[in-house]
Amino acid sequence: MKITVMTLFPEFFDSFVTTSIIKRAIERELVTFETIDFRAYTKDKHNHVDDTPCGGGQGMVLSCQPIVDCLKDIRTPSSYVVMLSPQGETFTQATAHHFVKTYDHLIFLCGHYEGFDERIRSYVDLELSLGDFVLTGGEPAAMVMSDAIIRLLDGVILEDSHADDSFENGLLEYPQYTRPIEFEGQRVPEVLLSGHHANIRRWRLKQSLKKTLERRPDLLATRVFTKEEQELMEEVRKEAKEDLHTKNDKS
Repeated sequence: MKITVMTLFPEFFDSFVTTSIIKRAIERELVTFETIDFRAYTKDKHNHVDDTPCGGGQGMVLSCQPIVDCLKDIRTPSSYVVMLSPQGETFTQATAHHFVKTYDHLIFLCGHYEGFDERIRSYVDLELSLGDFVLTGGEPAAMVMSDAIIRLLDGVILEDSHADDSFENGLLEYPQYTRPIEFEGQRVPEVLLSGHHANIRRWRLKQSLKKTLERRPDLLATRVFTKEEQELMEEVRKEAKEDLHTKNDKS
């Protein structure tokens, strides 16, 4: 896969491409990552890429010409152009998987200032957002999305390393522990020390369901539960009621 980031601040990505897993993926040619400064495409004699908003208002708006000319230069029939905008649909783990399976070349267009001239939207394939908040520019979002996508590419990390990640199976990930077995009075759950793989698997599934119910119940609203998951959810809800009663009794 090739990922191209159109940005006014290519230096923003210097550490991203020279650190840890992303660096190794690039060195092993599992992904090609590049940044393009679309300021280089402006025809303005002062090298401007923005102008004041029509109708008045605060800030500056990114102009059509440099961005569209840049897209025309780098886009190919296999490219998919993503505008990073707080108005876009929310990026998810499912989006990352879809991109990996579907596209050979992703182009992320980073905005800045007061946003894009509305006409630029007709040149992109999709608008994406990290969530319901506004950043100073699209660069952090491009980095986050690229990271989420690259780690899913074949050979970047072991598949088992992300198979149980939060959102991979529609649930939050179960709790993880490592040595020491006891730390400041807190012990690793005994089931994880038992060596009984079936019990460990069932415990982890139950903990995933419990954590999801507590923190992201919206993920369970449309879930089709297996018979085992239904049994474990009954246990989780029963234990939650017992804990609530215990707390009420103590108070």
